[in-house]
Amino acid sequence: MNLPLQAAIGVVLMAAAAGQTNSVQSLSPLPGVHQSPRTAPDLPAGYVGDAVCQSCHQDKVETFHRTSHYLTSRLPEKDSILGKFTPDANVMKTSNPELFFRMEEKDNGFFQTAVEGAAPFLESRTERFAFVVGSGGKGQTYLFWKGDDLFQLPVSYWTELGWVNSPGYRDGQANFARPIIPRCLECHGTYFEQIPPPLNHYRKSGFIVGITCEKCHGPGRDHARQFSTKSAPSTNPSMLNPARFSRDRQMDLCAWCHAGHGFPLQPSFSYVPGEVLDKYLRIPQPDPAAPIDVHGSQVEMLQRSRCFQQSAMTCLTCHNVHTVQHDLSEFSQRCLACHKPGSAAFPKQGHEAASNCIECHMPLQETNLIVFDQNGKKARPKVRSHWIKVYSEIVSPPAVN
Repeated sequence: MNLPLQAAIGVVLMAAAAGQTNSVQSLSPLPGVHQSPRTAPDLPAGYVGDAVCQSCHQDKVETFHRTSHYLTSRLPEKDSILGKFTPDANVMKTSNPELFFRMEEKDNGFFQTAVEGAAPFLESRTERFAFVVGSGGKGQTYLFWKGDDLFQLPVSYWTELGWVNSPGYRDGQANFARPIIPRCLECHGTYFEQIPPPLNHYRKSGFIVGITCEKCHGPGRDHARQFSTKSAPSTNPSMLNPARFSRDRQMDLCAWCHAGHGFPLQPSFSYVPGEVLDKYLRIPQPDPAAPIDVHGSQVEMLQRSRCFQQSAMTCLTCHNVHTVQHDLSEFSQRCLACHKPGSAAFPKQGHEAASNCIECHMPLQETNLIVFDQNGKKARPKVRSHWIKVYSEIVSPPAVN
């Protein structure tokens, strides 16, 4: 490590130890790396933030910052909110002719306003965007502070529909009362400190939005301190590497957020990657015959697959979490690594090796857990099934461009 880099990391570590605010932002941005604010002042103990990680792992951090994991929650900015605030696109009408919502951008932030009644007897309520939740691949919803309590705003954005009623809110009502419980934040953020009661009461500083490096690798202060010296060790015992976990512990890490809601057994954000998840979160195993929704239960669905049961595969077999992966033909190559044409593992004679195994054997399916109630109609987004099998309703694979 060169001396300027050692000095840069040293500045950050000393500032964090001294309790200075915004210590992560003290490093100069590296070219090509997204530097949108990710934290409130004063990071939690042991954390240093991605700016320190990218000092040594620039390429990996740069690609990771484009992934849905990293973008799954952000602070509200022009670039992080999908919906438009222009006069012709910032209004959402409802099934109630005397109720509409208006989205506005002002000098001091972004706002949602419910306007109800008939002129001149109009009533309104305005709340400010505090967080953007959702990477934007399908859509996103928004949160607001009421004191130190966190709630969901009544209007979300869906890429196929535009401004819509947020899931959990009924169309035609001006409701701002849906609380954001810790389990929601645990899967859409790296760290928030809950201070109950009530369940949605949090400290407004020290949070880290999005899934950052330290979510899966653990707090990085000791690791950064070790490697800021000339005599850095050849190994890094202070840093967790999920690639070296056992199969069960790898699956536990993914199940933390991809196996349903679960029932917390320990305080939120206390789970440490590499440990047994059952000590922190109880996730009931569904009856073998019970249906599983495609949203948020990817691990349970994968575990039902013969591919999983008859191999040593994990989520990391197919997913490189450090980069964006949307190429279905690339995923199909993972399939063909085991299902070689002409081998016993290939499904049947005459079944051509396609460049798109995914659309037939892991199709998009509607979820019942996210439902938009809009002007008397219900819309359900489609999510990729992780139960790898033969789906009889799939007739032929679509072509891959």
